[in-house]
Amino acid sequence: MGFYQWAIVACAVILNANDGYDVAAMSFVSVHVEEEFALSGSELGTVISATLIGMAIGAFAIGRLADIVGRRWTVIGSAVVSTVGMFLAASSTDVLQLGIWRVLTGLGVGGILASITVLTSEFSSRRWRGMAIGLYTAGYGVGAFLGGIAANSLEASYGWRSIFLVGASASVLVVIALIVVVPESVQFLVTRRPAYADRELRRIARRVGFDPERSSLAHMTDLPAEAPKSRLADLFRGRLLLITLLLWLAFFTVMFGFYFVNSWTPRLMVEAGMTAEQGVVIGMALAIGGAVGSVLYGAVAVRFNQESVLIAFLLLSAATIVALVVSTPFLALAFVLGVATGMLVNGCVAGLYSVAPARYGALTRATGVGSALAVGRIGAIFAPIAGGALLDLGWTNVALYSSTAVLLVLGAVAVTVLRRVPEAADA
Repeated sequence: MGFYQWAIVACAVILNANDGYDVAAMSFVSVHVEEEFALSGSELGTVISATLIGMAIGAFAIGRLADIVGRRWTVIGSAVVSTVGMFLAASSTDVLQLGIWRVLTGLGVGGILASITVLTSEFSSRRWRGMAIGLYTAGYGVGAFLGGIAANSLEASYGWRSIFLVGASASVLVVIALIVVVPESVQFLVTRRPAYADRELRRIARRVGFDPERSSLAHMTDLPAEAPKSRLADLFRGRLLLITLLLWLAFFTVMFGFYFVNSWTPRLMVEAGMTAEQGVVIGMALAIGGAVGSVLYGAVAVRFNQESVLIAFLLLSAATIVALVVSTPFLALAFVLGVATGMLVNGCVAGLYSVAPARYGALTRATGVGSALAVGRIGAIFAPIAGGALLDLGWTNVALYSSTAVLLVLGAVAVTVLRRVPEAADA
């Protein structure tokens, strides 16, 4: 992998850090939002899930769009949408407005994830793909950690709306970086063959050190006479049906666990007897661990089978989640276990992002990954809502976290079966 390829990965890391800040901001300000608008646990869970609803829609619909019009402008357009959503969230005067603008933010973030995950995978070599995806996924934890710092630094003096305003301002700079650095997908240019394909292929070749004069569709003698069509139904034909269903199950369980832990932990730590500030500290511990876990997954996946590493991360995540909830009387121990939980759960997300693109051919890659992300977002949406509803019904923290651990074990079973299915031939 050359400098330009790593520059694309760096852009993806920065973009995901910005998304991590945007998504985690709601969990860090949840206590003050709950107080200002006098919300019940279920109502707060619904507001937290508003972003995730938008992410589910964006991952599927905009992911599908990326296979039709291209990955580059889909990423840039989605980043603009999420930026606008953050600015508008900062201006919210009631909970309905906040919910609507958080859906809009999520719509952009979902479109970003479906497209930038594919771009990062496609511009990475097979050997370094796991590390590249690990670094990219680590950005989320870094952004969430910065969100925690911003919440502790700004919220008391400027109110919870300032957290969204800072995130929106940073998003503007991210959009500019995307326009300057991120190219179109080579696989998209070759398979869909838009009118600008040769020009863009030459530009990419120049940046990565290839001969631009030989980087055109005319030099690709094995191409069919007409560009093949991309159909949504292709995800459910032959062995892709099994691949799609297994990925959906894995994404649902992992995203449920990830967003339950990250969305509810600061609030549930307060329920367990900590102060609001201590709850935020534990939330920051999850974010710190998340950044480390993604890179750790990538480093291990360079040397070992990616699916095997993912299975190990899933099983260890289930164990540490249970350990975290029983450690709440001891702040220092809870912090350490929070770091470990964040590390392992975020490593699971990195693993899925690394494994999923290779399971589809170029024509259906963004659609396939987008659909898996969308199903994952359904789990993510359900996690905060279910947490609030079960909390209102009197469920204990131990019962809530233990149920989440069981789901992660189910995800490990799905990946174990997926491991036996061959990758796509043109991955």
